[in-house]
Amino acid sequence: MQDIRTLSLDQLTQFFLDSGEKSFRAKQIHEWLWKKSAKSFDEMTNLSLETREFLKGNYSIRPVVIDQKQVSSDDTIKSAFKLHDGHLVEGVLIPADDRMTACVSSQVGCSLSCKFCATGYMDRKRNLDAAEIYDQVVEISKQAEVHYNQRLSNIVYMGMGEPLLNYANVLKSIEHITSPTGLGMSPRRITVSTAGIAKMIKKLADDSVKFNLALSLHAANDKKRDQIMPINETNSLPNLQAALQYFFKKTRTRVTFEYIVFNNFNDTLEDAEELFRFTKQVPSKVNLIEYNPISEADFKNADEDRIDQFCTYLESREVNVNVRRSRGKDIDAACGQLANK
Repeated sequence: MQDIRTLSLDQLTQFFLDSGEKSFRAKQIHEWLWKKSAKSFDEMTNLSLETREFLKGNYSIRPVVIDQKQVSSDDTIKSAFKLHDGHLVEGVLIPADDRMTACVSSQVGCSLSCKFCATGYMDRKRNLDAAEIYDQVVEISKQAEVHYNQRLSNIVYMGMGEPLLNYANVLKSIEHITSPTGLGMSPRRITVSTAGIAKMIKKLADDSVKFNLALSLHAANDKKRDQIMPINETNSLPNLQAALQYFFKKTRTRVTFEYIVFNNFNDTLEDAEELFRFTKQVPSKVNLIEYNPISEADFKNADEDRIDQFCTYLESREVNVNVRRSRGKDIDAACGQLANK
């Protein structure tokens, strides 16, 4: 039976009109689904029992549920979310200072095969629909309030999968999360991270998105990037640079570059200079990220002194740079480690 959350408000309204019911019920149901995050028709207490039974006879609600949960020594919480068809995806709550960040997945597995990422060694089973992404945010938000008595402040689409290969559902989920008729969160608190698909970055610009964009760069020359990210072979750095410039011109939103510093691969001052040259093409900031080892690959994190030198060099070139320390590494919840373990 079709999940009622796949219907737009207009489609829901038409359904009631075609059924000889009062059309205003559609707005009531829409509010229950997206503002109050109802998981069953029985929760919709301002509807008559007859209407609720009528809905049950025509539609279902297929909520994402938490199958397992782990808490890290640094208070990071990783959840395995079970979908209606039995597939699992992972999401993470990252508490840090005054922030509560939800990291959510957009696909079951991934097709991009980045050599350093555990998810890249899984097959892509399917895309998540908008409601399945939305449900992750709702559940992680509850965890922030229950465990830390704080509201969710930020969302990053940096979990399992490539968000721009699930474009329509990702944007629809963000619409429900940010809309006044949904969760009402500011789009400026949301970041979508991509491995780099130039034509879809341009589509984001054409669609005038209001959220933030992060590019997983990890090497600022094509030869090195080809080695670790096969997507680069069809989305070279010059093409990505042009797409990012187009994105900024249309949205005026500064881009974030994510750069994992690998030991003896991309951690020299020459690499830092290449990164500087790439970043200066568009208003941006850089996050230097510690690598989180995975069993499938032999990469290692660069020494802390090496990362500090790398960072200092970028700062000397007036790059806006932050060093992101790993969170949740002991429960395989850190960046690049999500693989349903």
